Amino acid sequence: MTRIIDISPAIRPGLPVWPGDTPVDFQRTWDMAKGSPVNVSKLTISTHTGAHADAPLHYQADGADMASVALEPYLGPCAVVHCHGEWPVVSRFALALEIGRVCGDEVPERILIRTWRQAPRDEWDSEFTAISADAIEYLAALGVTLIGVDTPSLDPETSKTMDAHHTVAAHDMRILEGLILDDVPEGRYELIALPLKLEGMDAAPIRAVLREIA
Repeated sequence: MTRIIDISPAIRPGLPVWPGDTPVDFQRTWDMAKGSPVNVSKLTISTHTGAHADAPLHYQADGADMASVALEPYLGPCAVVHCHGEWPVVSRFALALEIGRVCGDEVPERILIRTWRQAPRDEWDSEFTAISADAIEYLAALGVTLIGVDTPSLDPETSKTMDAHHTVAAHDMRILEGLILDDVPEGRYELIALPLKLEGMDAAPIRAVLREIA
């Protein structure tokens, strides 16, 4: 049986979120313990909670919302590459070296980049590794349509220019952020990471999984 690897963090109260963004909150609105025939809950989260897909609307004022984007980029063959120790940014050179080693001359349209040796689960860490705009230009030249990272953003937390995101926009690529790749070996997989169909929204949570290729 083909193994499925869950690469999404559990959404829960206390899950670290971008400083100033909406914390996760769960509230039971109907409660069987209080006599209700069913349990029903209210969920309060940011569109960028946990593993999520950025819509173009996140970084382009006139960009497509999450309900409008095509689903094809979020399904299909992908490669996981490890770029440990490339802080503060993953360079074009480092990424090309890893992709060449893992993929050879056959690069899939989806690339997931692991930068953490152990992704933080309980506390926010501002010192995450970003992805250089030059590295994204390199991916676009290879025909990559989706880039995924195990960090909260392609750009540094303090970035005001959002160079990586704007490079993605220039090539009409798609973005996944907040993945958990701690225990995922480098190699080829099938990615399944469909975003919620949130009309008018700039991002959406995903349940991202990898399926091993036999």
